[in-house]
Amino acid sequence: MAEVTNNPATLDDIVFADRNKAYGAYALRKDYSRTVYRALIIGSVLFLLAMATPSIISVLTPKEDEQAMVEVDLMKLPPPPIDPNEPPPPPPPPVELPKVNTVKFLPPEVKPDEEVPEETPPPTVEELKEAVAAEKTQEGDPNAEEVIVAPEETAGPTKVEAAVEAAPKEDQIFTVVEQNPEFPGGMAALGQFLGKNIRYPPAASRANISGRVFVSFVVNTDGSIQDVTVLKGLGFGTDEEAMRVVKAMPKWRPGKQSGRPVRVKYNLPINFQLE
Repeated sequence: MAEVTNNPATLDDIVFADRNKAYGAYALRKDYSRTVYRALIIGSVLFLLAMATPSIISVLTPKEDEQAMVEVDLMKLPPPPIDPNEPPPPPPPPVELPKVNTVKFLPPEVKPDEEVPEETPPPTVEELKEAVAAEKTQEGDPNAEEVIVAPEETAGPTKVEAAVEAAPKEDQIFTVVEQNPEFPGGMAALGQFLGKNIRYPPAASRANISGRVFVSFVVNTDGSIQDVTVLKGLGFGTDEEAMRVVKAMPKWRPGKQSGRPVRVKYNLPINFQLE
């Protein structure tokens, strides 16, 4: 009959049976569970202590007087007191506007015959190209671009103020003007011109290419066309054909700004459609 023992052998006893248990490995394996448990407790205590350190420091540190932040509406604040003895600030210095070439040309005014001065002929068109109308003739900066306000002149009980815009530079290119350039005869004539002069490129015809080519060009003050470029093309020879037709156009009616011809950049879509 087998003998029953009250203390069953552990895994360490089985592994180290009939071996030197004083070597050290047996003691390490035997105390491993207690060592891990002790390390877990010590680590948890240190972690909790590190997390609680800021709170402990804030509790032990004496609190300073806290200043409450109050939202202030600057629009509701009373105005600062005004010292009646303080002199008012000096006015800003006047801004001197650049002068332009002017030609004497006063508006008509009804007067008795004895008060009518000697008649002065009005300025010619050539003079107004280089100068602007004003109450007197003077020489100024031809490159001035500021708005010049003519001096006031009293005519009875009212006062008349005139403002004249300086002429734009000749090389300036506008994209938006008061009066756009126009093909001779209008848009209908432009469509007829394009329909008669456009030759469908063979490569585009073979590839069954159709659509619009957007061309940009500049209409000069004399109506001539220059700086022809393709903004968005189709290829297969359509871009070159569109530029050729635009360059072959007759002179346009130039665009105008403030009544003067100016250079205007114009965008034109040209349609290529197979019949």
